[in-house]
Amino acid sequence: MRRRDFVKAIVGLATAWPLTARAQQAASPRRIGFLLISPDSKAAESFRQGLREAGYIEGRDVVIEWRVANGDYTRVPELVADLIQQRVEVMVHDSTVGTEVAKRSTSTIPIVMALVLDPVASGLVKSLANPGGNVTGLSMHTEIPLHAKRLQFLKEMIPDLTRAAVMWNPDHPLHGSAIENIKTIGPRMSIELSFVGVRTPEQFAPAFSDIDRAKAQALMVMDDPIFFAHRTILLQLASAARLPTMHDLRRFPEAGALMSYGTDVYDLFRRSATYVDRILKGARPSDLPVEQPSKFELVINLRTAKALGLTVSDRLFALTDEVIE
Repeated sequence: MRRRDFVKAIVGLATAWPLTARAQQAASPRRIGFLLISPDSKAAESFRQGLREAGYIEGRDVVIEWRVANGDYTRVPELVADLIQQRVEVMVHDSTVGTEVAKRSTSTIPIVMALVLDPVASGLVKSLANPGGNVTGLSMHTEIPLHAKRLQFLKEMIPDLTRAAVMWNPDHPLHGSAIENIKTIGPRMSIELSFVGVRTPEQFAPAFSDIDRAKAQALMVMDDPIFFAHRTILLQLASAARLPTMHDLRRFPEAGALMSYGTDVYDLFRRSATYVDRILKGARPSDLPVEQPSKFELVINLRTAKALGLTVSDRLFALTDEVIE
């Protein structure tokens, strides 16, 4: 081979190698981090469904780094740090706590909220239209009067309902204003309301003693990370007191509560994949407006209703999105 041809061949190889390397890198699966506070196979499958609808094949196009805190919020910082160490390109969170920790831990990795109660009030985003920073996704907050509907559904389930208790967390940043609103709803429905503040799981038992003294016929539980993480003991106490309970999330009747009315959380998990898709294609979180819920669901645990001696009316059955047998 002549020297000139040899040099051209070497230059050609040197030029081709970076192109090949870039092509191989582009073909590598994108890495997504997803932190669940508690195990939830339906949430995982809903997110995977959203990715499939966006055209992704898991294993080929994306790799999902799943992390689960098993209900222990103290583990969230270490799990977030682990996802960052894994060099994920985007993180998805199913809690306000997880999103807050992630936001404090990184300003460069995009963060998608799949299940956050009120990201504006929590300080996670500047506004729904212009989130700013590296956080965007879905908000559970809605202007629809869900508390009134929950009391209405309780009244439908228990026609002679005249006294109900509301469990809330005085340390929750959003509960104070919600309680003031609920106080105006009860009288309009001829329901006398009592309120029990609970800050720690250790206060559950004393709270149920207060509820018993108030002669409450039902209990409405506000959405709170502590109540969710310790829902098993909360529902055991409610069952022992033979007290029907109403919740925000379907995860409670799935665990044995009587009923829930609120956002279709699995729809939010599915929709969160659309944010991941847009971010992986180059969109900045600050340019993606936060979306609010579009689907709501009433879920009733029929086994619990029967155990409490309650009958689900035909009208309530017709309104129910899912009955757990």
